[in-house]
Amino acid sequence: MHDWKSELDALVAETMAFAKSLKVEIERPRPPPKEAVDRGSLSVADYGGSERDEIRKRVESFKAHQERFMREREEYADSLLRRIRPIT
Repeated sequence: MHDWKSELDALVAETMAFAKSLKVEIERPRPPPKEAVDRGSLSVADYGGSERDEIRKRVESFKAHQERFMREREEYADSLLRRIRPIT
């Protein structure tokens, strides 16, 4: 039982000696890459009018996206069922 402790101590000592013998060079952080899109050219959509109109238009846009996603899911499901029916 005492044998494994001495092996462990020897392994730790060997590992520490190896770690001290290594020369580690720390890289300096690279500057962030230049952006492909100039952020100054991006602007927030201007709906014109009051905040209520802006909210209404955004909700309409959101609903249109949701309807499109639902329609695409239904078309995909129908196409899968059409492909599976001849097999079964």
